[in-house]
Amino acid sequence: MIKKMFLAVFAIGIFATACSNDDDNTPTTASLTLNLDGLEALGDDYVYEGWIIVDGAPVSTGVFTSVTFPQSFTVDATQLANATTFVLSIEPAIDTDPDPADTKILAGDFSGNSASVDSNGIVANFGNAAGTYILATPTDADDTNEASGVWFLDNSSGSPMVGLTLPTLSAGWKYEGWAVIDGMPVSTGTFTSVSGFDDNASTSPYKGDAGNGPAFPGEDYLQNAPSGLAFPTDLKGTTIVISVEPSPDDSVAPFTLKPLAHVVPTDAMNHTAIAMGTGPVTMLSGTVTR
Repeated sequence: MIKKMFLAVFAIGIFATACSNDDDNTPTTASLTLNLDGLEALGDDYVYEGWIIVDGAPVSTGVFTSVTFPQSFTVDATQLANATTFVLSIEPAIDTDPDPADTKILAGDFSGNSASVDSNGIVANFGNAAGTYILATPTDADDTNEASGVWFLDNSSGSPMVGLTLPTLSAGWKYEGWAVIDGMPVSTGTFTSVSGFDDNASTSPYKGDAGNGPAFPGEDYLQNAPSGLAFPTDLKGTTIVISVEPSPDDSVAPFTLKPLAHVVPTDAMNHTAIAMGTGPVTMLSGTVTR
C-alpha cells in the first residue's frame, strides 16, 4: 500500500513538472514589424517612437531614427496580443516623459494580426486642401520688387480675403510656407490659422522695414538673404509650398507632409490671385504586423 501511494505521488510530481515546463516554454516576447511609407529622417534632437494601446494605455514598442523599412521590434507578447491600436509619435531624443508626445504622426487599429496606419486621422485629412496666393512686397515702400514676396491671400474680390483652405491640425503640428528659390527652400513662417499674422510676422529677417504686411501668412524676401541667395529676388518660376511641420521642430528643411504646392508661372502677374495645386505628399501610411 505504501508503495502504491509513493508511485501515485511520484506520478503527480512528474505531471506537475511537465506542466511547469510547458508554461516555461511559452514565449514572453513577440515581434512587431513596421512597414511604413513616406517618413523622412528627423533632426538630431528627435526620434520616432512606436506605441501599442493596451487596455486604453500606451506601451512603448521602441524608438528609431532610420526610415528604411521593414523594421522589427521585440515587445511583451501578452501586451502585443491584447493591443487594439498602433500609434507612431515624434519624441525628443532625450525624453523624460514616459507618455507619447502630442506630435503623433500615424495611427491605426489592429484587425487580426495587422494594422493599417495613416496620418489622416491623427494629423489631419488634407483631401479638401486648396490655396491661393499673390506676389507682392507690402513690407517696403518700393514697388519695383513686387515679385520678391508671396502672401497666402485671395484678392480677386478687390479686398484681401483668406487664401488657404486647410483643416485644423492636431496638437503638436503647425503649417509652414516655403518658396524654393534656386533649389533652396526658404520659409515664409509657421502658422496654425489661415487668417491673421503668421508666427514670425514681426521678427522675420527677410521682410522690409515699412511694416509687417497684411494679416495673413506670407513673406517678403527683401534683405538678409541666406548664404547662396540674393534678395530681392524674382519668385516667378519658383515653387511655393505649404508643409505640415512637427512643433517643436529642429530641422530647417520642409517636413515630409506637403499638402499644397505650385510652380509660379513665369508670366504671373503681380498682385493677382494664383491658385495652388495638390502637394506631393498629402498622407503618410503603412502596415504594422504582429
